[in-house]
Amino acid sequence: MTWRQLFSGFGLLALIAGTGSVQAQDFTLTILHNNDVHARLEPTMIRGKAYGGYARTATLIQKFRAQDPNVVVLSAGDTFQGTLFFNVYEGLADLAAMNYMRFDAMAVGNHEFDRGPAPLAKFAQGAKFPVIAANLDVSKDPLLKDLIQPSTVLSVGGEKIGVVGAVTEDLPTISAMGPTVTMKPLVASIQAEVDRLTQSGINKIILLSHCGFSVDQVIAGDLTNVDVIVGGHSHSLLGNLAIENWPRPSGPYPTTQRGKNGEVVLVVQAWEWGKVLGRLKVNFDEKGRIKEVLDAAPIPVDESTAEDPILSSMIAALAKPIEAMKSEKIGRTDVLLGRDGATGESLMGNVIADSMLAKLEKLGAVAAFMNQGGVRAALEPGDITYGLAITVQPFSNTLVLLDLTGAELKAALEWGVSRLPAGGGGGILLPSAGTSYEVDVQKPSGSRVSNVRVAGAPLDESKTYRIVFNSFTVGGGDGHAILRDAKGIRTDTGYVDVDALIEFIQARSPLQNKAEGRLKITGR
Repeated sequence: MTWRQLFSGFGLLALIAGTGSVQAQDFTLTILHNNDVHARLEPTMIRGKAYGGYARTATLIQKFRAQDPNVVVLSAGDTFQGTLFFNVYEGLADLAAMNYMRFDAMAVGNHEFDRGPAPLAKFAQGAKFPVIAANLDVSKDPLLKDLIQPSTVLSVGGEKIGVVGAVTEDLPTISAMGPTVTMKPLVASIQAEVDRLTQSGINKIILLSHCGFSVDQVIAGDLTNVDVIVGGHSHSLLGNLAIENWPRPSGPYPTTQRGKNGEVVLVVQAWEWGKVLGRLKVNFDEKGRIKEVLDAAPIPVDESTAEDPILSSMIAALAKPIEAMKSEKIGRTDVLLGRDGATGESLMGNVIADSMLAKLEKLGAVAAFMNQGGVRAALEPGDITYGLAITVQPFSNTLVLLDLTGAELKAALEWGVSRLPAGGGGGILLPSAGTSYEVDVQKPSGSRVSNVRVAGAPLDESKTYRIVFNSFTVGGGDGHAILRDAKGIRTDTGYVDVDALIEFIQARSPLQNKAEGRLKITGR
């Protein structure tokens, strides 16, 4: 079904068939957007190919500004946290790039509060664009009270575009927002701000939401006079992209919903880390209603796009202190963290899994599993530096909470060992402390796993467990389709695996790990 047919199905407005039939009173707007960039100023490697990076994003923004008459550039939040650029600059490196690219607005994300209100205040103070969230009350915070607004109005091509911000309702439990920042009811606060804008005569309104794709689809039906929801938080890839080693899209781009009064609402999101740039080109009629989707697609930010030379040089300069930081000591290990010679147990894998659980235990996680193929190096006895930690965990995967039944978890463990002993060991799931299982590779594939214990107790296949995995594994990496397709609640926390590992090493140093029998494999 085409977008034209989809809109016709709503029976609201006839879509224009040709490019030359747009009436003079209509207004065309192009929305360029990203979300959950997480301090990825530089490109991210996916199986040997580079995606993202601000320098290439800048080139694409310049291209569309030149060819499209009315362009706005929006960020749906979580600019903070994820690389050493954030550790060093606390968002200010991203800010320099975003100011250069002339962003028009940014929603507050939950990770903007990872270090409390102060870094966000410094970011907002230096931003040449508004930072917005309608459901935040910052009036009692001395740093943020004049810096975070509920909405903004953009003047584009002689028209006024209202942009209302929103942040996830989970903010108090997943961030360090502190006692001076409080939440307001999500839908009511958004609608109040939309109403204020419409009463002032603004009839084209975008909700810039850091609430997640599923939430955005729901609240679209609870709101009136919202035309487009530009989202973030859930790291959702939308559209028809079928690129090797990319996840399966979560829905169409745009995903079409109906507002409370039956009006069309377009919902979009642009995956994560700047690997795509969302582009939604729409036509509004004279009453500010969406009349036609003229063009819509997430644009891969890949090596086919040249880097903006100015921004590339700026990022190279910002990277210099980071290179020096890699030699800084974060802790030490008194033992070799590799594979135990007597049992074959991965001591490095144990440490990583424990660090994953330690990071998310406060969010209800009872166990964590690390894919064996993601343990990229051992650590020799002695000092551990940032650089060594990054060598162990080089992929910058994020930590994901996934609710699984015991039966689903056992099936995932079975898949991980299904190709032993011949190969395919990268998908073996290495458990955190208190969780263990046994494997007999002489038994048929699918019935090799036994004696599974989770958080110290025997596995109950009818019970639901909240488990931590990395984003690669739950996205189907190493063939883990069971995890990819699981229907339980999943939350990509945005926390990066290597950051969790560094925090764990700093807190537990010196490490003195020994084999614990978490995974016993026999019959090889």
